[in-house]
Amino acid sequence: MTQEQTLLACKAGIAAWQTAFNNQDAAACAAQYEEGTVMHARPFGTFTGREEIQTFWQGIIDQGFSYVDYTEVEWTAMNDDSYVLTAKWTMNKAFGVVHHEQWRIQADGSALLAADDFEVQGER
Repeated sequence: MTQEQTLLACKAGIAAWQTAFNNQDAAACAAQYEEGTVMHARPFGTFTGREEIQTFWQGIIDQGFSYVDYTEVEWTAMNDDSYVLTAKWTMNKAFGVVHHEQWRIQADGSALLAADDFEVQGER
C-alpha cells in the first residue's frame, strides 16, 4: 500500500467514526477502534477495549452530545501503516482538541484507531 493509499484509508476511518457519532451510534463508533485500543478521554479517564469505549460514547450520546466536527486537521505519517491525526473539534455542547489519534491499516486495507487521546476544553 502506498503512503497516499494509507492516508486515504485513515481519512475514511475518521469519516466513518464521525458519521457513526453524528448518527448517535455508539457501537459503530467503537467498531472504529482496534480491539484493545487505549482511549484517553480527558478529563473523564482512560478506557481500554471496544466494550469500555462503546460504553463511554453511549454515555456521551445519552447526555445529549451530538454533531462532532473537526477543524485544523493535520495528518502525520507515523510509519508505513499508520498516520496520526491532530485537530480541534466541536460538538453541539462542547469543544476541545485531539492530541493524538493513531489510525492503523488493517489486514483488509481499512484503518482503525490504534490509540486515541483527546481533551474536552469547554462547554458551548
